[in-house]
Amino acid sequence: MRGLRHTIYKTPAQLRLMRAPGLATAASLDAVEAGLRPGVTTAELDALAEAAIREFGGAPNFMLEPGYHHTVCASVNDEVVHGIPGERVIRPGDLVSIDSGAILDGWNGDAARSFVVPDPEHPELVADRERLNEVTRQALWHGIATLARARRLNEVGAAIEDYVRGEGDYGILTDYVGHGIGRRMHEDPPVPNYRVRQAGPEVRPGLVVAIEPMITQASPETYVREDGWTIVTDDGGDAAHWEHSVAVHKDGVWVLTAADGGAAGLAPFGIVPVEPA
Repeated sequence: MRGLRHTIYKTPAQLRLMRAPGLATAASLDAVEAGLRPGVTTAELDALAEAAIREFGGAPNFMLEPGYHHTVCASVNDEVVHGIPGERVIRPGDLVSIDSGAILDGWNGDAARSFVVPDPEHPELVADRERLNEVTRQALWHGIATLARARRLNEVGAAIEDYVRGEGDYGILTDYVGHGIGRRMHEDPPVPNYRVRQAGPEVRPGLVVAIEPMITQASPETYVREDGWTIVTDDGGDAAHWEHSVAVHKDGVWVLTAADGGAAGLAPFGIVPVEPA
C-alpha cells in the first residue's frame, strides 16, 4: 500500500493543474450538446469537440491512445462505449453517448455525457431512453457523493450498484470500469461501478478518479465490433454512459470536469464542493 500511495495521490499543486484540462473537457461536451441534432454526423460532433478543446489551449488526449485518431468516442443506442466517430447520421430518438478528454500542460481530463435526441413521433421510445439516461446520470452523482464521504474507494461502486438496482432491472457493465487520472488518462486505481469485496485504496486528499457508470437497458453482456473498438450490447438493448473526473482534497471534493465543480449535481445530497486551493 505504501507504493500505491506514492503513485495515485497528487499534491495540492498538481490538483490545481488538473482544473484546466477538466474545464477543457467540459467545454468539448458543451459544444457537442449544442451541436447535437438530427442530420448531424458523429464525425461533425467530433470536430466540434476538438475545436472546443483547442480553443481552450488543450489537445484531445484520446488521440494519444495507440490506433485512435479522434477527439471523442461517439456511441449510439446499443453501443455502450468506444464508438468511432464517422459518417453515421444522428436520427430522432437516438441515445448518443459522448466520451471526451483533454490534455493541457501534461495533465488530463476525462468525462462523458449521454443525450436523447427528441422524437415526437416515438414518445414511448424516447421516454424509455430518457429514463435509462437519467438513471445512469444519477448513478454517477450517487458515486461522486459517496466519494465525498467515503473512507475506502470500494464504497463508490457499492453506492452506484445500490442506486441502480433500486431503479429497475438495469444492467451494470463489469468488464469496463472507472480509473485514476493524472499525468496519464488511465491510471490506478480501478473504480468499479458495482460492489466488490476489496476495500480499495484510502479516500484521502490527493486522490483523483474518473467515475463512469455504464448502464444498459437489460443485459450487461457485450461484445466488441470488428472495428476493434466499439462495445455493443449482446441483446441489442440501449446503453448510457456518464463520467466525471473528481479530485479529493483537504477541504472536500471538486468535480474537475464540471464548470460548477459539481455544485448542481451534489446539491441534492447536501454536499457543497470546494475548489482546491
